[in-house]
Amino acid sequence: MKLIVFDVDGTLVDSQHLIVAAQGMAFAEHGLAAPSRTESLSVVGLSLPQAFRRLVGEDGPIEGLSESYKRAFNILRLDPNYEEPLFPGMGELVARLHARDDVRLGIATGKARRGVDRLIETHGWTGWFATTQSADDAPSKPDPAMLVQAMAAAGAEPGATVMIGDTTYDMAMAVSAGVAAIGVAWGYHPVGALFGAGASIVVDSAADLGALFPGPARDPA
Repeated sequence: MKLIVFDVDGTLVDSQHLIVAAQGMAFAEHGLAAPSRTESLSVVGLSLPQAFRRLVGEDGPIEGLSESYKRAFNILRLDPNYEEPLFPGMGELVARLHARDDVRLGIATGKARRGVDRLIETHGWTGWFATTQSADDAPSKPDPAMLVQAMAAAGAEPGATVMIGDTTYDMAMAVSAGVAAIGVAWGYHPVGALFGAGASIVVDSAADLGALFPGPARDPA
């Protein structure tokens, strides 16, 4: 049985506009100049305190920015202009993998548990994932705890586990946990950086990603 673990932001969903806008609102609330789009996206994948620590330093208002960001995010996500669509083909790929009896699915994300639950409900994925690891469940990436916990929950060994993500944090987490690291080129970190962090391969499309996991669907009978 193979365990395939997905990152969320930048891998399954394109949330960049919402993330950048929410960061801008949070920084404005604290009288700070907003980071550039590149800076904002460079910390996607980290838990909020770690992300803001990188953006403002240890002496910055890390806790305040985290709380402000959560409020801004929850306001903006109701605005159609900040929709978080699935990347092309990813919904279909998740469905195909879910339909197989030799695969178990997981999520490992810097999102809070509430955000993970909302994602799953929005896309009709309830019951599809054997394990969902969030910022509320483990230390921030690249600490391997999320993957260690995911494997324990799904009964999977490192040799049968794959981590799919778009950031160096995902790749480094996978390497630390002893699992295969697959990068996606449509996310928020450069392809070269993904390879540098330990990616064994970086794919350009959902179709290319799906081709890495050939196998039959579950018998509907």
